[in-house]
Formats: sequence, C-alpha cells, structure tokens
Amino acid sequence: MRIVFAGTPEFARTALQHLIAAGFDIVLVLTQPDRPAGRGMKLQASPVKQLALEHGIPVAQPRGLRLDGKYPEDAAATREALRVARPDAMVVAAYGLILPQWTLDAARLGAFNIHASLLPRWRGAAPIHRAIEAGDTHTGVTIMQMDAGLDTGDMLLVEQLPIGADDTTGSLHDKLAALGGRLMVEALELAACGGLKPVPQPAEGLTYAAKVDKAEAAIDWSLPAQQIARRVRAFDPAPGAFTRLDGEVLKVWRCRVDDGAQAGPASPGAVLAADAQGIAVACGQGVLRLLQLQRAGGKRLEAADFLRGFGAMAHRRFET
Repeated sequence: MRIVFAGTPEFARTALQHLIAAGFDIVLVLTQPDRPAGRGMKLQASPVKQLALEHGIPVAQPRGLRLDGKYPEDAAATREALRVARPDAMVVAAYGLILPQWTLDAARLGAFNIHASLLPRWRGAAPIHRAIEAGDTHTGVTIMQMDAGLDTGDMLLVEQLPIGADDTTGSLHDKLAALGGRLMVEALELAACGGLKPVPQPAEGLTYAAKVDKAEAAIDWSLPAQQIARRVRAFDPAPGAFTRLDGEVLKVWRCRVDDGAQAGPASPGAVLAADAQGIAVACGQGVLRLLQLQRAGGKRLEAADFLRGFGAMAHRRFET
C-alpha cells in the first residue's frame, strides 16, 4: 500500500514511525515549513521531517494548500507531487494545515486521520489539554475518515484509554501517540482487504477543544482547588501554569489538593503553610499544596529546594 503521510510534531512522528516499522511504502511526507527555534532561533525541521529524511522519504513543505489562497504555487506543486505519488491512502496526524477537498480526494481510499479523543467529544485543536482540564476519566484515539468538516468524518476505529490521576498533557500525549500509531497500522491493514466499517459520529456528546491560549495558564486562586489542580496538569508541559508572588512570575508544575484542609478566613492566594511537604495555598474552595515550582530562568524544583532559595513565605499571597 502506497501511503502519503501528513504531520508535523512529535505526536505525528510517533505515528510515522509505526507505519515505517510495519512496512508500509511511504511515498511522500507533507509537513510544515522549518521554523525558528532554540536560543539562537535557527531554522529547525519538524520531528516528522527529521524522521522522513532519516529513512530517505521525499518531503514536501507547502506553506498553504489552497489553490486560490495565499500560496497557490505551493498548492499546485503539492498537487502535482500527489499525482506523481499515486497514493492508495493519505494518513494525517497533527499536520497543522487545513486540507482542501482536492487533497482528501488525492488517494484511492481517501484520507485517514488520527484524532486524540473519543469523537465527537473534543473535536478541534487541543483535545488532550481539554480532556484533563475538564476532569474526564477516559479519553482515547479515533481513526477517522476525513471529510471537509472539522473532525466530523466517519469513525473507523476507536479505542479508549484511562486518564490517570497524575497524568499531564505530556504523559497522556505519549500514551495517545503510541496508541494512535498502533491503531492506524490496524486501520490500514483492514483497509487493504476492505475490512473497515465506517460509523457516523453520534449527534450527542459533541464538544470543542479550543486551542490553548497562554493567558489561560495564569492561575486564578478564586477557583476551587480541584479545578486549579486539573489546569496545572493540563498545561504541563506547555504553556505551563503560572502565578505571581510580589511581582515575580513563578511556574507551578506539580500540586495536589489537600483533602479536608480548610482555608478558613484566608483570602484566595494566601499562603497558609510552607515546609518540605509543599506550599499550602488558600483557594476559592479548598486548599492546594504546591509541590514543584520554577522561577524565571531556573529549573523545576521540589518545594523543599525551592523554599531554600526563595525565603520566608509567611503572610505572603499569590496574586490572582
């Protein structure tokens, strides 16, 4: 089976690695153009491009795919590359460009997408973040037949995955990436023998996972401790939940709800205690204990090490 693969970040790289290991003939890879990154802001190839080049797979990096859009020459060149590639199927995983209908029609079997949620819950850009933030106990991967809508296509394969109490977006991302790669291999093997059975997405249970804005990561101490804790996990590793203390920005990477603890008359953000067990902070409802923090330009530190270099915390209050 001849496959065109479209993807960009590490999530997509994992899927491409599974397809290569399974022996599929990857005839072309589409990925985002190189971007400036690192301290020197040098152009850096995407994880998918790096893997493709390691395996000698041709790579195309169009800036856009609309034939009537801002980069019509890129779109036309990509259309010609797809015509020459003669793919049986296109596999899409976190590509980052909207695929117009002509790209979905370029492969004999159409385009298959790896989506990191149990559709129709969490359609959109940030399904992993939003599942953790909402307190979902399960998520999963849906292999979907792509159509012109936003994650609206028929479901081909679905597998559920539990969300652990300590899962962050980073840890859950890695589990879902591995699951997505395995499921896509299974889907393509079934497609090769006509064994896929498309199922329309149910009308009920639809939610949208909006792209995460950095401003969302500012901790609002007036919220319940449980909700803040979920947001800390949801925004790890990026953009990273943060707060301010006496004007200094601090990132909070790990915390836990102090079950049964009461803030009493303390206002949200007030420090109730600070010791080797963490920094206890009053919230709108309940108490949150901060376990791992980071100063600007510093490293992530456990609470005990952080406090040794930060000074007394008594009578201080985090801004909200």
